[in-house]
Amino acid sequence: MNREDLLIRPGQAIRLAELSTDSTFGFKNKTSASKKLESDVKRLEELQDVFAAARSHALLIVLQGMDTAGKDSAIKRVMSGVNPQGVDVYSFKAPTDEEDRHDFLWRCEKVLPERGRIGIFNRSYYEEVVVVRVHRELLALETHGGESELWSERFEDINGFERHLARNGTIVLKFFLHLSKEEQRRRLLERLDDPDKNWKFAESDLTERRYWERYQSAYEKALSATSTAWAPWYVIPADHKWFVRVALADAVVAALEALNIRYPRIEGAAAALLRECREQLESES
Repeated sequence: MNREDLLIRPGQAIRLAELSTDSTFGFKNKTSASKKLESDVKRLEELQDVFAAARSHALLIVLQGMDTAGKDSAIKRVMSGVNPQGVDVYSFKAPTDEEDRHDFLWRCEKVLPERGRIGIFNRSYYEEVVVVRVHRELLALETHGGESELWSERFEDINGFERHLARNGTIVLKFFLHLSKEEQRRRLLERLDDPDKNWKFAESDLTERRYWERYQSAYEKALSATSTAWAPWYVIPADHKWFVRVALADAVVAALEALNIRYPRIEGAAAALLRECREQLESES
């Protein structure tokens, strides 16, 4: 699998209808991909330990996609080996009254990962250029020159925000899970047919499904405008959940390996203190 094939190039205008939702990029089935996934999960466990110790960078993973695209299960599987003390996961639903009283980036900005930690946004500030674009009634446009200016400004703000993060040591990885409408229908029916999955179903799932084409259009515009050299978008075919997991793990491992981080070396007075501590412990024997 070549992860570069999943990337949206900066300035590239995309049409989601032209991108596959069921490609598995060379993997024949879940079994054939399992060895690669297990290897990457293990490698991520090792990398996270060094990452947390070095505290030189932060990692922000942004997951976007339609309902049932597999965001939750991808987080659960890919992060299954890491130390939970080093990972924070945030899901962003409809804004609260307090959040509505701030700028649209505020609720995400206040929970950004610190250096040495991994932050995962299950949905994110991109809801503010997708959901509110589909449901225009959620926005008051009186103070703006019009909708086109509003979206242009928000894309500019997001790109500037992510560039600021990158310049200050945060690696920003963004993944759009590209699901077909037919596969979503199948997964929704599965939730209705299985009593153990009934709790996952919400009537709003059907309500939002009626706006499918609007969502596709909104995502196309957002992905095209905000895939940058410092925070690129990966579009992952999501009709096979197992492929989402292997593609996500591959990209995260590659990003951490590229940092070439090492465990901190203790020198000078701190090293002398360690030697003294060793001598004290050894003298007890």
